[in-house]
Amino acid sequence: MKTSARKAEIERLERAFWQSLVDDKPQVASAMLTDTALMASSHGAMSFDPPTYEKMASNPKHRVLDFSFSDFEVLLPRDDVAIATYRARQKYQRDGEVIEEDVVDSSTWVLLDGEWKCAAHTESHAEPAGQRTGTH
Repeated sequence: MKTSARKAEIERLERAFWQSLVDDKPQVASAMLTDTALMASSHGAMSFDPPTYEKMASNPKHRVLDFSFSDFEVLLPRDDVAIATYRARQKYQRDGEVIEEDVVDSSTWVLLDGEWKCAAHTESHAEPAGQRTGTH
């Protein structure tokens, strides 16, 4: 598979993961994870297996309502590893309150038995687009 096709596949998978949360289908997202996955966010760092993630993502007190991506980049350091970075505008509900925020995310995908699986994900708060300072 050409590099451009692999990059497009990773972006498609990342969008499908998020869309499964919007669609309230956490089993779809959990099937896209490695046997043990890692996550780091403002809530802390954690590791979990797919059933544990599915239970977390099924929490009715926290639900993704909508999202959009920008600045999507994929690095392919090896044929079986892909690292995606992007900005996300997310709208979610937490404890009955609807929140919209800008975040920067990173996901590491590994190719296992011919199937891409997400092994790690990070998320950090970001300045809203258009209000960024400095350069990168």
